[in-house]
Amino acid sequence: MKAIQTIGERVKSYLEYPLLQLGDITISLWLILYVVVGIFLLLYLSNRLRRLLVNRVLLTYTSELGIRQAIGGIVRYIVVFLGLLIILQTAGIDLSALTVLAGALGIGIGFGLQHITNNFVSGVIILFERPIKVGDRIEVGGTHGKVIDISARATTIITNDNVSIIVPNSEFMQSRVINWSHNDQNVRFRIPVSVAYDSDVEQVIKLLLEVGREDPHVLQEPPPAFRLVEFGDNGIHFELLVWTSEYIHRRGKFMSDLNVRIIRKFNRHGIQIPFPQRDVHIREGTPSSAGKA
Repeated sequence: MKAIQTIGERVKSYLEYPLLQLGDITISLWLILYVVVGIFLLLYLSNRLRRLLVNRVLLTYTSELGIRQAIGGIVRYIVVFLGLLIILQTAGIDLSALTVLAGALGIGIGFGLQHITNNFVSGVIILFERPIKVGDRIEVGGTHGKVIDISARATTIITNDNVSIIVPNSEFMQSRVINWSHNDQNVRFRIPVSVAYDSDVEQVIKLLLEVGREDPHVLQEPPPAFRLVEFGDNGIHFELLVWTSEYIHRRGKFMSDLNVRIIRKFNRHGIQIPFPQRDVHIREGTPSSAGKA
């Protein structure tokens, strides 16, 4: 028993051996271990708390995942900030003595960490203002997909090809973002259709509206509509206007299904979809020009 006590005292003396003096703060191995383990537990427990809020507590108040994720992320940031203050204080570190470290950090931010800081601040702004949220369908910088995660540094977007794209948060503050589901999940699609000039316009309109009403993924309120856009070089250009909330994340599939329905219905009723045509007129040479030749 005495041997164990001796070993314990020796280990304690090693851990408390001063390694560095920073102002009034004595840096020892014990202090380093205490802070590292404390921060690790803080990050782990704060992440568990965020998941608990998102998946259980907030679920009783709202079913919208984006709102729950935003609240959970904000709560986690607050818990981490307060937890860091408590860990440093209980470790005996005087926060006022960290001004030198803060100055060095400021120089580091000025030279090499400005992008990381910019992304972090942008992430906080996104969580508070919520221009995008988890579950939204967005387009930014040529990337088109569904938001599945918003972290402190970057946002993860997954495309229809099941490819995850990591976009820095600062890009959402500096670029124009198209959010297809910012207010709700109802989105209107425009399906361009061209018919030959000799087509029965009234029948074309009737068939287009039938396609909109018969598709199970098209909302009937607002009802399908049409537009006669213009008289083109090769035919009359229409648009079928339909609303959907189911296929917002599969636009290509939705528009393909409607196009297939349109071409089938047009073929059954003899409606022709035009193709580019050119009339070529060949002028014969005059007798005078032929004689000169």
